[in-house]
Amino acid sequence: MSTQDTSSETLPPGAAPAAPEADPAARIAALEAELAETRDRWLRSEAEIVNVRARARRDVDEARQYSVQKFARDVAEAAENLKRGLDSIPPAQHGEPEIVGKLREGFAGIERSFVALLERNGIRCEDPTGAAFDPNLHQAMAEQESVEHPAGTVIHAWTAAWTLNGRLLRPAMVVVAKAPATELNAPG
Repeated sequence: MSTQDTSSETLPPGAAPAAPEADPAARIAALEAELAETRDRWLRSEAEIVNVRARARRDVDEARQYSVQKFARDVAEAAENLKRGLDSIPPAQHGEPEIVGKLREGFAGIERSFVALLERNGIRCEDPTGAAFDPNLHQAMAEQESVEHPAGTVIHAWTAAWTLNGRLLRPAMVVVAKAPATELNAPG
């Protein structure tokens, strides 16, 4: 009976048993190369797992922040309608019934409270009047010649821009200033 029984050795799948006459230095070099390759594959797998976890975390955070986007858009529209209603109430006049003044003040308080509630939940209303036109936030509904405002400035906002945690819900509908037309048939 031989003192070396190769049948009891456990080899990884697909690996051939080493030849007994193989050079030990060559065998060590081959094993070190295999170890380096396995370590490289393991490090790449670990890096991929870290990337997948980070992507999943970002996706969950984004879903949490923006899952109410359709609802927020509808609520912003309701806030716009409330503001339009308040703007349509005539200003206070001397001798008007006291109840009309109280109703006006009550609706104004409701509107302030509603807008504050929206802001606490990440929904913001931004009035662009006087700002430079930004196609990412504004929808130009008209251009108007103006000597008081530089070209490209929002001179009037029909509606405000609404954002949810920095993401645009509804663009502001604006009138943009343009340079006055110069007279083509100038004397000279």
